[in-house]
This record gives sequence, structure tokens and C-alpha cells, in this order.
Amino acid sequence: MAKKASSRKKNDFAKYKEMLLALRARLRGDVINMADAALNKPRSEASGDLSSMPIHMADIGSDNYEQEFTLSLLENEEETLQQIEAALERIEEGTYGRCVECDGRIKVGRLQAIPFTDVCIKCASARETR
Repeated sequence: MAKKASSRKKNDFAKYKEMLLALRARLRGDVINMADAALNKPRSEASGDLSSMPIHMADIGSDNYEQEFTLSLLENEEETLQQIEAALERIEEGTYGRCVECDGRIKVGRLQAIPFTDVCIKCASARETR
């Protein structure tokens, strides 16, 4: 009986590993596109206007805001990629699905919603209240 339970767990890990690998591939593509957008030329250069002053001063603010917003999104994506890598390591180590704080089991529904999570709902709630 114990043998069937462990093989079922390995199959579950394989399913989550596939989910994590697909998510990682998608996010890596997003990160590359966002980095290109954030580091792209300002609007004046892109339109062929090489003068140092844009037509409207508001254009400078808009360009800066868009760049900062994109860089903020990029930072969030990078953090998620790090969490995905950590989850893949936990799969390899055999600790995936265990809460890193209380060592309790992370429920399947939570893993399906957030496959890279490292904490159970109870510990996640406790983190938010700190």
C-alpha cells in the first residue's frame, strides 16, 4: 500500500513540475518583452524626432511613468520566477507540497492555484498580518 501512495505522490509532483515549467517559460518570455519595452528608446527618438525637447512636457512624464511601471512589473515577474525555481528545487528534493514554516501539508487546491507557493494557507495568512 505504501508503494502506491508514494508513486501517486511522484505522479502529482510530475503534474506540478509540468505546470511550473510551463509557467516559467511563459514568464521568461514576458520578462524579455518587458525588459525590451522598458529599455526602448524614448517616444521622440522612436518617431524620428531627434530634438531634445518633446512636443509636450507631459510626454516626458508619460514616458517616465510607463518605464517605471514596466520596471515594477519586471521586478514582480523576476520574484515569481525565483519562487518557481525554488519550487522546482523542492520537487527534486522531495519536499514540495510541505509548508516551509510549519511543515504541514499544503492543500492540493492551493498548489493548483499557486503551484510555486511554499506555505500553507494558515502560514500565508499569518505572514500577511505581520
